[in-house]
Amino acid sequence: MKKILIVDDDITLRTALIRYLENRGYSVQNASSGVEAMDLFEQNLPDLVVSDVMMPEMDGLEFCRRLRNTRSGQLVPFIFLSSRKDVDDRIQGHKMGADDYLVKPFEPRELVAKIEAQLERSRRIHSEIVRLMQHAEAAAEPSNTATPTPLPLTPAEEKVFWEVIQGFTNKQIGDRLFVSPRTVQTHLSNILSKLHLENRSQLIRFAFERGYRSPVEQVEE
Repeated sequence: MKKILIVDDDITLRTALIRYLENRGYSVQNASSGVEAMDLFEQNLPDLVVSDVMMPEMDGLEFCRRLRNTRSGQLVPFIFLSSRKDVDDRIQGHKMGADDYLVKPFEPRELVAKIEAQLERSRRIHSEIVRLMQHAEAAAEPSNTATPTPLPLTPAEEKVFWEVIQGFTNKQIGDRLFVSPRTVQTHLSNILSKLHLENRSQLIRFAFERGYRSPVEQVEE
């Protein structure tokens, strides 16, 4: 389940967004200012941030700037959601590091479309990084043919494992394996628990460091 961090000092809008996104399968954290959002971000890294611009304590522009200056916040998709609609305001938002900018009032479906587009872009980037790392390792150690230790997983969990390390989302995995995204998430939770890992990124790193590669890659070689 993808985690979205909503940052806005308007509690009514924040509550509505939380309900709307949770009904569409997202896990939502929320904050009323950039200061509070920075604390939440450091405690529980989200997959994407949606932030207002005008807020007390620390506004959205400063929050975005500080986030981009942290190692963990450099690549997290960031969408501004603001009533400031002038071109100069949008340009400033992008200069601070935002990936997209949506003007209030807005259609919730458009926000979800932007969220999904940014998450898919992030998945593709992550998948390509993993692929390049795997090929770099193979080139650096051509003589290493040791077989990885068998996974302590059920056959269904193992199928999900191979899909996850290729960078596919729960929905994409569900479509490929003909199961529901909820079933995929259940298997993924079991996999993380059995391997003593916390999230998808750690699972992909685990697979890379221990030499697990998809059956497709092995056949191609």
